[in-house]
Amino acid sequence: MSQPSVIINLTLGLLWFIVHLAINIFSLWSRLIYNIESYLISIGLFPKYRKFQLERLKYLAIVVDSREAKNVAKIEQLLCWLSTIGVKYVCLYDIDGVLNKTFEPTMNGSRDVDSGNSHDVGANIKALICCRSEMTVEYISGSDGKEGIAKAANLLCSTYFNGDRDARGNDEIVFTEADMSGALKAIGCGGPEPDLLLVYGPARCHLGFPAWRLRYTEIMHMGPLNSMKYGAIVKAFYNFSKKYQNFGK
Repeated sequence: MSQPSVIINLTLGLLWFIVHLAINIFSLWSRLIYNIESYLISIGLFPKYRKFQLERLKYLAIVVDSREAKNVAKIEQLLCWLSTIGVKYVCLYDIDGVLNKTFEPTMNGSRDVDSGNSHDVGANIKALICCRSEMTVEYISGSDGKEGIAKAANLLCSTYFNGDRDARGNDEIVFTEADMSGALKAIGCGGPEPDLLLVYGPARCHLGFPAWRLRYTEIMHMGPLNSMKYGAIVKAFYNFSKKYQNFGK
């Protein structure tokens, strides 16, 4: 290898090392700031985080990566934190249904029929007594997503073809949003739209959470479940309380 080629390779290697080192330092610094801020918020050092309004947070959704959803202790701790903060209605989701299989047999209480009717939910709902507060928890999985919309579409088509098509005046198939919402409710995949969705996992996406329930939902990525912080949750709720929403006006 010629001397110029050696110099070029060494220069490129040095540049790669410097860039890699800078990224690692920035990542460590960001993580340190995140941990310090979360700790200071959790001990109540910042007055603005001590009291914030939860009136706009009627319904909270939590998306967890299925691999991390197997950590029962972390999920229970998360639910207790939410209950302590004052959240009354939570939807837990993972695409493989790990949360439903893990928590459904051990949850206290029975199916809350009144809560299910008032929130128009057809999924599994349990009343959770945690940290001296009552909190209603709904479990959904990937089967409530793509499979749910396919079942709803099949129900609409079968209803249309088995019914009186002349009642519409023609043979053209026209389905409205209300028709789809009714079909989703009929098959048990309907439900309220969360005001806020917190994502715990490596990906910055909703991981297959039913899209028709996210039309006006604020989505926040919280990082891995193993590194969740109480202060980070409080900050997320505070930031949500300051968001301006102009829909429905």
